[in-house]
Amino acid sequence: MPQRKLSVAPRSLALGAALALGLVLSACSSIKEDKTAGWSPSKIYTEAKDESNSGAYDKAIGLFEKLEGRAAGTSLAQQAQIEKAYAQYKSNEPAQAIATLDRFLKLHPASPALDYALYLRGLVNFNDNLGIFGSFTRQDLSERDQKAAKESFESFKELVTRFPESKYAADSSQRMTYIVNSLARYEVHVARYYYSRGAYVAAINRAQIAVTDYQQVPAQEDALYIMLQSYDALGLTQLRDDTRRVMEKNYPKSELLARGSRSASNPWWKLW
Repeated sequence: MPQRKLSVAPRSLALGAALALGLVLSACSSIKEDKTAGWSPSKIYTEAKDESNSGAYDKAIGLFEKLEGRAAGTSLAQQAQIEKAYAQYKSNEPAQAIATLDRFLKLHPASPALDYALYLRGLVNFNDNLGIFGSFTRQDLSERDQKAAKESFESFKELVTRFPESKYAADSSQRMTYIVNSLARYEVHVARYYYSRGAYVAAINRAQIAVTDYQQVPAQEDALYIMLQSYDALGLTQLRDDTRRVMEKNYPKSELLARGSRSASNPWWKLW
């Protein structure tokens, strides 16, 4: 039986070809031209720095990424990587900035910019987490995560330990002091949270963390006072009196023992 040949009208063929051509042209128009194609690595770096200095961090990040590829294996690529981390930090992209810095520290352990990389990593975590310490009442304190603060402390500590002469060492030390005081105060806030709800044992446990883990910090006085109050509420008079004696010895002019509160002109966080 002879096969029937399918015929396609010339008009249909023309329409199909036009549609195909339209799709090709549309795809081509959607591909953005790379304006840096003919640029030298130094020109890309200059343009990236200009964008960063003007606050156009999103554009700077893209240029630094291009430079990392174009100048791979050179000191300029290393510089691009750490400059990109800074731009990410300024763009409020802390997770991306930390990832970039971790990669830099892993790939370039002998870089002359290592102290700055550590400082920047500490700074990213510092600003990402410690801003919350001024507004504890906005969130259930027992749900707060202090991971970023602790990681910030470790970065600053490594910088100060390995590069004591670094120009970033002094500022790092001050920030370490702030972090320790903040973490101790966090424990006091949680302890007070539990105390206000009648969870006296939990309050004592959290206050003891501030006393034992963070030495010589302003929050220690508050922690001892919460312990004293909690022991009193539980009827543990011996422990209450022991805690009072410790407070009287270490804080003979304690406002907490005198009137149960601190002066508003003497906040715990006024360190710098």
